[in-house]
Amino acid sequence: MTLEAHTHFLNVETPEGPRRIAWECWHAHGMEQAPVLICVHGLTRNRHDFDLIAKAMSDHYRVVTVDILGRGDSDRLTAPEHYGYPLYISQMLQLLKHIAEATGEQRFDWLGTSMGGLIGMMIAASPGSPIERLIMNDIGPFIPLKGLTRLSDYVGRDPAFSTMAEAEEYLRLILSGFGRLTEEQWRHMARYSVATGADGYLRLRYDPAIASAFNGLSEDVDLWAVWDAVSCPVLVLRGEESDLLDSGTVARMCEKPSVLSRAFAQCGHAPALMSDDQIQCVRDFLVM
Repeated sequence: MTLEAHTHFLNVETPEGPRRIAWECWHAHGMEQAPVLICVHGLTRNRHDFDLIAKAMSDHYRVVTVDILGRGDSDRLTAPEHYGYPLYISQMLQLLKHIAEATGEQRFDWLGTSMGGLIGMMIAASPGSPIERLIMNDIGPFIPLKGLTRLSDYVGRDPAFSTMAEAEEYLRLILSGFGRLTEEQWRHMARYSVATGADGYLRLRYDPAIASAFNGLSEDVDLWAVWDAVSCPVLVLRGEESDLLDSGTVARMCEKPSVLSRAFAQCGHAPALMSDDQIQCVRDFLVM
């Protein structure tokens, strides 16, 4: 299978004026008219988390992976207070409009890990949502404070690494919930998680200022009212050891007949979607 992956940039409107976002489109030769799958990463991550699953799904889809503002190759903001879901949703709606105009597609399937799942849920809950089917990877409408507190312990840090090996060791620690990745997968993760800073050290490829979203956080997050407005088919994925999505929340989500779930052993927050069984689970839901 001949695979193509092209990186694009789009200026989106923000409270600070136009800012550039990076997105990538994957497809196999001959699939230029295929349906579109949107993949959106977690809080501190970037589009390359989906490289393996994009390759696997590009025989059926044009797979779009994107860097949310403040991450990866997308622009960072000047004012930290602008980082948050209203802007992330706006960014994605502008990107979806751009893709619709370029491809003629008006409906999209959506795969979101953690933050990316919440963005998808919020868009899916809106009137006239363009989301056809939604996969929420280790996130739901109820998020325990204890899990958010764990994230806040490292999100605002700006560590410096002298070598790629040091960076990989750090990522293996803070991303241990991703599960049992292969050595090659950890190297891939490290390669796209850091870049050389002005001081010559390797730095994480996200703006530490995104941690401002945790300021004043003192209770669980309850988004059940948003969830109640979601009517499209949903697949909920969960790491069995997750501290952000508990089994009770999944059970309540599955009270809707259009919702399915799958839990993965030896994973916390969040399954990396790099193993064959996890990719096959996604394929089984999307490719009928």
